[in-house]
Amino acid sequence: MTTTLAGPVPEAGRRRRPGAMTAIGVGLLAAVAVVLLVGADDRREGYLDPANPGPDGAQAVARVLDDQGVDLTVVRNAEALADAHPDARTTVVVTSTWALGAGTVDDLLDTAQGRVVLVEPGPGVMEALDRSEDSPSSLTLDEPVEADCDDPTYAGLSVLVDSALAYPVDGCFPATAGGHLLAVAAPDLTLLGAGEALTNDQVLRADNAAVALRLLGGTDRLVWYVPSLDDVSAGDGVSLGSLLPPWLRPALWLAAVATIGLLLWRGRRLGPLAVEPLPVTVKAIETTRSRGRLYRRSGDRAHAAAVLRGAARARAAARLGSGHRVDPATLVQDVARHTGRPLPEVEALLSPAAPVPTTDHDLVALADQHAQLDREVRRP
Repeated sequence: MTTTLAGPVPEAGRRRRPGAMTAIGVGLLAAVAVVLLVGADDRREGYLDPANPGPDGAQAVARVLDDQGVDLTVVRNAEALADAHPDARTTVVVTSTWALGAGTVDDLLDTAQGRVVLVEPGPGVMEALDRSEDSPSSLTLDEPVEADCDDPTYAGLSVLVDSALAYPVDGCFPATAGGHLLAVAAPDLTLLGAGEALTNDQVLRADNAAVALRLLGGTDRLVWYVPSLDDVSAGDGVSLGSLLPPWLRPALWLAAVATIGLLLWRGRRLGPLAVEPLPVTVKAIETTRSRGRLYRRSGDRAHAAAVLRGAARARAAARLGSGHRVDPATLVQDVARHTGRPLPEVEALLSPAAPVPTTDHDLVALADQHAQLDREVRRP
């Protein structure tokens, strides 16, 4: 499908010789170098701002247009736009279109008498234009997009940017089926979806520079309008969709689905809720029996005997007031003196160096002997 783009074509551009185009390309390259290395005194940081010398600014294009004799005026609010008095021979280019509301769009169309170029207008702006059915689709470009329209202004040119918006409106540079990077929404209203073609970082890719200069330099005067949110009145209708980046909505949906999936996964993993009051009380005898079963299963009689002797020493030391750090040999002597038992017999029961029981029967007998010794120690 071929379409003729609206807008005047400068006679000088039609008669421009290859040598002149080469000189413009060299001048644009020099302007980009100056912008990136030196910059300007009134630097701005906004995307596509004509005073921004950064990679995402458009100062290089603005300087080259000014050097080519275009009367360039930069305005940053609706009042300044009205004071600029753009007539029928003036092109008004609008960047930062996300800051436009329904009222500011109407004021813009009423103020501008000539051609208006909206750079990357989102769904909110398209709704303000009563063209919500023509909302753009975002895409990434890996190869240059060739011009395919009857307008000789862009014949033989191509556009290459990292990401862009394609509008389902007749125009030039078809990027998708029925979508164009440069679309004509009305005879004097052009939509530029490849806004990155104006940036200092990507203006020299493919034929971006030529497309930018022919799009914005088609008239003797250019008003560069950078709208401000201060111009938007309460309830004007800056929609949330116009303020948010296009990738945020699918990212939010993905995060919501992932969160629901995580809740379902973790909820099933935790199992049913306990109906008994917490903490659950476990009787000491149950713990003792469980440990005994573990010792029996492992067959570690040496460890079991050491635990029995250690517990017996602790009880005897507490009963006799010997303290927690008493020497085992001293404790054996104190117990033998208190109970009247022979020293070797008490030493066989309490000493860490005593022989290890070789059978379960011997281990049970050792436990019984410790119980008897405890009763004797408790006697006054």
